[in-house]
Amino acid sequence: MNTKLVVFSILGGVAVTLLTGLLPNTVLLGAEHYGYPLAWLVRLVLAPEYFPWRVNVPNLIVDLAIWIIIVGIVVN
Repeated sequence: MNTKLVVFSILGGVAVTLLTGLLPNTVLLGAEHYGYPLAWLVRLVLAPEYFPWRVNVPNLIVDLAIWIIIVGIVVN
């Protein structure tokens, strides 16, 4: 396996995943969800007394894996 391909895939996958955190995915009652294909960033709207942002770590890891694979296929 080419190490350059692996490095570009990982860096590109991380960049795309973080950029999808800027795009709203769904708005459910009291929260806005961000990230594609899975919503991994949640902003609480109804009760933002404390820190209103939450990260769903399992969804973030799955998104990273999906985007790393997609970028690896495109770069190859």
